[in-house]
Amino acid sequence: QVHLTESGGGLVQAGGSLRLSCVASGRTFNTYTTAWFRQAPGKEREFVGAISRSGASPNLADSEKGRFTISRNAARDTVNLQMNSLKPEDTAVYYCAEKKVAITFTISPSEYDYWGQGTQVTVSS
Repeated sequence: QVHLTESGGGLVQAGGSLRLSCVASGRTFNTYTTAWFRQAPGKEREFVGAISRSGASPNLADSEKGRFTISRNAARDTVNLQMNSLKPEDTAVYYCAEKKVAITFTISPSEYDYWGQGTQVTVSS
């Protein structure tokens, strides 16, 4: 059973930056993809970005390219989401998720097996 813990959320003004982190524990498999999703009130959960264990071929949603970066720190078993130029529409609960395949280009939440509790990101205008 994989336990995922997110951190780094908070309140920031539009144009500001936040860095989210996802730490994993309890993993017993060697092939996996870690992703970030977000869910705003009244909206469906949407894909933000994903990265495989190797860190190769990270994938970001088109709307986040140029503003967000996803990276993996293998030594700390941590996946980071650097978010710059934040907009009020980025306000949401951000979730870390993991699946036991190395495929980063599929974006459905239903494909992911493990989820963290989420961290709130609020961007004020």
